[in-house]
Amino acid sequence: MEHVTEGSWESLPVPLHPQVLGALRELGFPYMTPVQSATIPLFMRNKDVAAEAVTGSGKTLAFVIPILEILLRREEKLKKSQVGAIIITPTRELAIQIDEVLSHFTKHFPEFSQILWIGGRNPGEDVERFKQQGGNIIVATPGRLEDMFRRKAEGLDLASCVRSLDVLVLDEADRLLDMGFEASINTILEFLPKQRRTGLFSATQTQEVENLVRAGLRNPVRVSVKEKGVAASSAQKTPSRLENYYMVCKADEKFNQLVHFLRNHKQEKHLVFFRYSSGLCGRGIRDSARMCSTCACVEYYGKALEVLVKGVKIMCIHGKMKYKRNKIFMEFRKLQSGILVCTDVMARGIDIPEVNWVLQYDPPSNASAFVHRCGRTARIGHGGSALVFLLPMEESYINFLAINQKCPLQEMKPQRNTADLLPKLKSMALADRAVFEKGMKAFVSYVQAYAKHECNLIFRLKDLDFASLARGFALLRMPKMPELRGKQFPDFVPVDVNTDTIPFKDKIREKQRQKLLEQQRREKTENEGRRKFIKNKAWSKQKAKKEKKKKMNEKRKREEGSDIEDEDMEELLNDTRLLKKLKKGKITEEEFEKGLLTTGKRTIKTVDLGISDLEDDC
Repeated sequence: MEHVTEGSWESLPVPLHPQVLGALRELGFPYMTPVQSATIPLFMRNKDVAAEAVTGSGKTLAFVIPILEILLRREEKLKKSQVGAIIITPTRELAIQIDEVLSHFTKHFPEFSQILWIGGRNPGEDVERFKQQGGNIIVATPGRLEDMFRRKAEGLDLASCVRSLDVLVLDEADRLLDMGFEASINTILEFLPKQRRTGLFSATQTQEVENLVRAGLRNPVRVSVKEKGVAASSAQKTPSRLENYYMVCKADEKFNQLVHFLRNHKQEKHLVFFRYSSGLCGRGIRDSARMCSTCACVEYYGKALEVLVKGVKIMCIHGKMKYKRNKIFMEFRKLQSGILVCTDVMARGIDIPEVNWVLQYDPPSNASAFVHRCGRTARIGHGGSALVFLLPMEESYINFLAINQKCPLQEMKPQRNTADLLPKLKSMALADRAVFEKGMKAFVSYVQAYAKHECNLIFRLKDLDFASLARGFALLRMPKMPELRGKQFPDFVPVDVNTDTIPFKDKIREKQRQKLLEQQRREKTENEGRRKFIKNKAWSKQKAKKEKKKKMNEKRKREEGSDIEDEDMEELLNDTRLLKKLKKGKITEEEFEKGLLTTGKRTIKTVDLGISDLEDDC
């Protein structure tokens, strides 16, 4: 690809519609970014495009403008129910954002209708809205779009409507595949016409994206836009105006450091990310089990920050929220300052104005997610800062990021003499069972996510200081879980309280809990005196084989009246087998002697083993 530098919109080789230029002036974008100047001409010349550019580089306009220009140049104008363009994106927040950007342009073109299809809304209402208003341009998440193709019985024949499709865009293509939407995308592609222009936009190129490029694009032109002034071989993947920091502190000091930082930056806008358990399940954010780690941490620490950081608007968002997510996202975007405690559902493509700091309380489960989190600040030429908290044993992650992601970080020293807020967090747990249970769930899911970390040479579960971690979560006691079985924690002192007596602050929930406890007590009383049936346990073949062997040995001992120990009996049986093999000529004398040494180094006398008897047996 020839060298392309950014310039004014008028300098494009293919002229833009005057009203498109007017909308760009209204938005305050007098000049193109490199990805826009490289991609737009290719798209408008009927090329399929696979574009890779650093996060925050203006990829949205790089496909919104060509879509409008292509539809404006159609010989046959689109009817209300005909779909000319589809934009697919992984999360509803990103879909809302793209729809908002698109509306700035379509308001100048009343001949085009646009529609937003995302989760968290009534699909029946989406069908009715399309039937009434149409949707020449669809912005959608994969699951909802796939669902709409199945709504023919409700009067929506979307398969017929997309026959007029000119452009398909897959935004954040790598994330679409990483989140488990590959099957949905393949289903959608089967409905779409082959003669179309397709664009894949992403901050990183993965093997899965490469496979999708081969399957969904025809002779694509690849566009890779790097940071200006950086050699291609060592291209930095984060924006050049981003200041990236790390802080090393112990697990039981991390929360105090976070609160201290937030209290000293109250007038700024922050995103606080928690660990994303990307390996726990296979369906991405649409699988609730996979999201349990971050959801539990977000709810627990979000509640704590609301109490401990006063005078700041604090909001929480995670993938298990069904209907509140859209409202929270839109509200936070409008804030001048505030804190959004979130999962990686906010890590990709989301453009929140004026984010000053991205704080990563835990490093993410894969290195590419680290880059995308940082990219929520320092967007499109603005400055911004990011800080990741690391445990002492995780410090080598800094070198890994510098090599693997071309992402250098500078150290920020922990603040001294910070207030110890963990006792207050414990008091909150003692006063409200909801806080206590969220803390326990957060700890359990954190440990399970840690065990599944992609970079397991650095993030090793066996190196984790569980006592310090439990103190950092302000736990009242250690939870029962397989990872802690058989371990002792002298450095962790549990609170001397019966945790079963901790009530819910919510009176309705506490009433339900008491009702359940009463029911359990009644059942226990009724079952007293009844014969207890032991539930069968699952047996592995290996365990069953050992049990069978043990029973046979015990039976043989009883029959022979032997007082030989099990270990000695096993050695004797092995020696006997070896002697039989020697007599049959299956092994040599050398192998026989070697076998005796291996199975117990027993000195065997011919008389003891009864050779004459064995010869008759053989």
